[in-house]
Amino acid sequence: METSRDQVIIDSFVSMADNLVADFDVVDLLTGLADRCVSVLGVSAVGVMFASPTEKLRPVASSSETMRVVELFELQAQEGPCLDAYRTGRQVGYERLLTGTNRWPRFTLVALEAGFETVLALPLRLRETVIGALNLFSTEENTMDDRDIMVAQGFADLATISVLQHGAAIESQRVNDQLTQALTSRIVIEQAKGVVAERAGIDIADAFTLLRNYARSNGLRLADVAQAVIDNALDLTVWAPPTTLEASRERSTRGDRP
Repeated sequence: METSRDQVIIDSFVSMADNLVADFDVVDLLTGLADRCVSVLGVSAVGVMFASPTEKLRPVASSSETMRVVELFELQAQEGPCLDAYRTGRQVGYERLLTGTNRWPRFTLVALEAGFETVLALPLRLRETVIGALNLFSTEENTMDDRDIMVAQGFADLATISVLQHGAAIESQRVNDQLTQALTSRIVIEQAKGVVAERAGIDIADAFTLLRNYARSNGLRLADVAQAVIDNALDLTVWAPPTTLEASRERSTRGDRP
């Protein structure tokens, strides 16, 4: 491998890393990965598959339409190098596709018809977690050496770490948003309890019971009802006289209390 090509590979890794901003586009990153594998490693086509929450592989990025069609057939036939790499968590290939002697007879026919002769599949794996696979197809034999395969695995590893960190960041943000919303809602509810207690002449616990029963009986979120009370957007007649309050108490369970 020439020094100039080494520099291209280094620049590719740096460029991919630079794109890993907080809100980066995963599909765009993986499409760029596929294109870089083609340009840097000299393969003919590259595809990336990811596992869905139900652990079924789905194509997410391809360097060409031909590659995407072949991958779709691989999933339909449930045989091929990408599926094996995902299932085993290990490299599959680099090997030549030959009819009659290959372990993927149906897949091999389709891949050969598309003009591909050799294939390499690498797992997108971080320790025990496998999230997908990287497919590299060539229309010629022996276009990749051991160093090329190491570079391809490096690209796959970078993509895996990036996606897993991105997913963790999204999940963390989702949890933080939920916690923030819950805390904000609780503040609004506490304020509304005070308003109801004052207007209805009841204690805070009974005010919460009225709020919760009204929300349930009308199919509304408790926080929305509380906000409506604070905004004077709710008919004050819903804060019923004592007889209605007693009925509300009877319908409430101990879990209704704040």
